[in-house]
Amino acid sequence: MKKPMWVVEKEKARRQAASETLWLFGIHAVRDALENSSREKLRLIVTKNAADRLGEAIPASGLTPEIADPRKFPAPIDPSSVHQGAALEVRPLNWGGVQERLSDAGPRGIALCLDRVTDPHNVGAILRSAEVFGASAVIATARHAAPETGALAKTASGSLERQPYLRVANLAAAMEELREMGYLLIGLDGAVETPLETALAVASDRPVALVLGAEGPGLREKTREICDVVAHIPFARDFGSLNVSNAAAIALYVAGRR
Repeated sequence: MKKPMWVVEKEKARRQAASETLWLFGIHAVRDALENSSREKLRLIVTKNAADRLGEAIPASGLTPEIADPRKFPAPIDPSSVHQGAALEVRPLNWGGVQERLSDAGPRGIALCLDRVTDPHNVGAILRSAEVFGASAVIATARHAAPETGALAKTASGSLERQPYLRVANLAAAMEELREMGYLLIGLDGAVETPLETALAVASDRPVALVLGAEGPGLREKTREICDVVAHIPFARDFGSLNVSNAAAIALYVAGRR
């Protein structure tokens, strides 16, 4: 028997709504999301031990937790995930646009632009470094970049709730927007001659946007062309390399000390 149209539409809407949520897991990620008033929280599944560890964050969130058996943890996450007995279903954060977040960063402001960095562990680590070193935002594309996921949030160790992660339709357009706001766009590439410190010296009293590409391919040609300067992080030897999250941390530290 064919389903009525209203039933089909209702099921479609339910699937669409489900696709717009994500599950965070791990004590740190779940606690920080529970304490984030800007985060829309839908469902909390915890073991008794995890509930004790989360403490007052649970009643403060307004959610009624589902207490689960640790041997049969029912949250729809990868069974191999190190969830520590805590999983929280949420909707993605809305940080607003580039102009809204970065127009008043001031002359010492720092932004990060990620060109097709797709590994959630790398992006999570970058968000953590961005928070520690005072970046105003991390910008990536809506497609061909790591979305908000439980793995990203766990690697970010809570910074996903505090460090703006802006997803834009077009990275080139976002970079041009940053330039119009006075940012100096500095691409990173280990094969060029200009040291990062030299590139930063040109910025003087301007905010900077550090632009990093994916490991292996690096910056795309279009992205490189938009940069005002492309620089490298000096190495002690002529061999070896940094992964993108380590490069981001070092570049953020150097930029913060200029």
